[in-house]
Amino acid sequence: MIGHGTKLNRKMDAAIIGLLSCRNIEEAAKQAGIGTQTLVRWMKLPEFDRAYREARRDAFRQSVARLQQASGAAVTTLLKTMVDPSVAPAVKVRAADCVLSHSTKAIEVEDLEARISELERAARESDQE
Repeated sequence: MIGHGTKLNRKMDAAIIGLLSCRNIEEAAKQAGIGTQTLVRWMKLPEFDRAYREARRDAFRQSVARLQQASGAAVTTLLKTMVDPSVAPAVKVRAADCVLSHSTKAIEVEDLEARISELERAARESDQE
């Protein structure tokens, strides 16, 4: 996949897209136009595995970003629930709390990723000296 630091062929790229979007390996292989055993074999290749893991991380990051964007709506739901005496608040409050909790965790993960990246950069610079 472009941007993943590997040079996979188009079928492998299609297989990774299939793995991300299909329910199982069989469907992913069919979507990519390859046999299931071929896909299973590719999944054991380090370069394919790296590209697949990176694609999964990218997809997850996008999901986390969507959660973070929803945190404003969660706060609005909390506030509306707190001031609306006609609404049974339990379900809405719990849902809003979940969104806020996941957003907080996502920020923590992003902060850790940034710190790790900085440590890795510093280690590379130290190795070059």
